[in-house]
Amino acid sequence: MRFLLVAACLAFVLLSPVGARAHLGLDAPVSRYGPDVLKTGPCGKAGGERTGNVTYYEPGETIEVGWDEYVDHPGHYRIAFDDDGVDDFVDPATMMELYSNDTVLLDGIPDEGRDQRAYVATVRLPDITCDNCTLQVIQVMYDKPPYTTPGNDIYYQCADLVLREGGAPPDAGIGPDAATDPSADGCATATGRLPGPELISMLLILFACRLAGRRGLPV
Repeated sequence: MRFLLVAACLAFVLLSPVGARAHLGLDAPVSRYGPDVLKTGPCGKAGGERTGNVTYYEPGETIEVGWDEYVDHPGHYRIAFDDDGVDDFVDPATMMELYSNDTVLLDGIPDEGRDQRAYVATVRLPDITCDNCTLQVIQVMYDKPPYTTPGNDIYYQCADLVLREGGAPPDAGIGPDAATDPSADGCATATGRLPGPELISMLLILFACRLAGRRGLPV
């Protein structure tokens, strides 16, 4: 029983989401790669491609963009939009450069420090239709001089979007494409992804504690 409890605790540590140790995690719209892939522009990793994590909106819709800062860095945030892929995203040339190109929707969003982890910003999407558009959120950090691009002064998160009249199709996320698209990692369901590793590890711990209680062993 002692071995089972140790194994359960080890599983909890090993299977807990890596995002808990990340610096910037995009929550809404859903992140392309998740919060632990964020170090290489424009979307987190070199040569990155669009995934099955697609969010649908109306052209010109006003949305709330939400993200978490898991490790505090002084700096600011920028939200940008590319109507066809990611090739129009440009890093700010200097640490304090704002609204440096036409993709930027909102810039200079202040980092509130250690007391603030969850951020929400309201932006209006362009009034266009697109099937390959991308929303980018970056964190420009002030504590990693000298500022260079590419470098380690910016963290990147992206969301894959589709803008179309009527928003999402009725079968979005549950049709054959969601089931067969390899970029969806084989985990897409009608309500999102299958239960994550954090749920599995919690179930293991509960199972171990229940066994210990039945046998009168200390937990």
